[in-house]
Amino acid sequence: VITERKCRVISRLHRIKNPICFSPTAVVSAAPVTVACENQEMETKPSEISSSKMFGGYNKRYKHYSPKLGCSMTFHIYFPPSSSQSQKFPVLYWLSGLTCNDENFIAKSGAQRVASAEGVALIAPDTSPRGLNVEGESESWDFGIGPSEHCQNFGRGNFPLNLGAGFYLNATQEKWKNWQMYDYVVKELPQLLTENFPQLDTSRASISGHSMGGHGALTIYLKNLDKYKSVSAFAPVSNPINCPWGQKAFTNYLGGNKSDWEEYDATCLISKFHDVRATILIDQGEEDKFLQEQLLVNKFEEACGSVGVPLLLRRQPGYDHSYFFISTFIEDHIRHHVQALNL
Repeated sequence: VITERKCRVISRLHRIKNPICFSPTAVVSAAPVTVACENQEMETKPSEISSSKMFGGYNKRYKHYSPKLGCSMTFHIYFPPSSSQSQKFPVLYWLSGLTCNDENFIAKSGAQRVASAEGVALIAPDTSPRGLNVEGESESWDFGIGPSEHCQNFGRGNFPLNLGAGFYLNATQEKWKNWQMYDYVVKELPQLLTENFPQLDTSRASISGHSMGGHGALTIYLKNLDKYKSVSAFAPVSNPINCPWGQKAFTNYLGGNKSDWEEYDATCLISKFHDVRATILIDQGEEDKFLQEQLLVNKFEEACGSVGVPLLLRRQPGYDHSYFFISTFIEDHIRHHVQALNL
């Protein structure tokens, strides 16, 4: 019998592409080594990992197998307190940044207090596929995968140089074919939520994020104006085709054709998808060490102005790139989305 632990060991030893197999009836073939799961379809359903009460609601973490990414994924939901079993909550997706996973925002932002008061569910997915053992996936902190235990130090100069993340795009290069985070966030995860959590109204959705996640929130929103009521971002990577983080990620994930890069650059996309009704809210710390070289928020501001897209860019004196900054202004962002969601 192959247990979850044994299956992980087999995956590491043989670098199989779909390593997560938790079925007690799984078997290993002779050669090449593969793992077969009789109940793999069942494993796509989310299973609860943890639950903690907070501000009258519950933080819950779930695990599921993602056919789109070919691996096991985790995500968090904050369910506000409910007055009845039939009550349905609109959702706010939060996309985290480099070196983070689904835990950081839930643990550090303090967003649950206002989400509880306003009746908004918070959805926090992971930032990249995990456990695929692709060569080079963890050699650099700004590319590939991003273990969350170091996220608290990111932006403060103390992070190790072996972390990274997925940039919320669909990779086209064979080596990184599992990095389909755009489709995971836009298609697979919302469908999973709709099918398994009747208390969530995924037809009423907004999106937000930080840094790389701010880039993801902006690009996903602009390309899906029919799916999201509003967008906001903290210190977003706003023009990735012109910054080192973006150039490195896009070269590896998308190849050398820079016209393909523009499909995941908010500053480029704003000229194509400018039928924006809700004001875009961005907070940017003026003491952010990445502001000038990596974030390029001024480029996005200029692009919005050129096509008349409503943008509220708040430059915050003294604030850096950390969750101290996020937690200071997260209430404003949630109330911004509450207004767009007509609550």
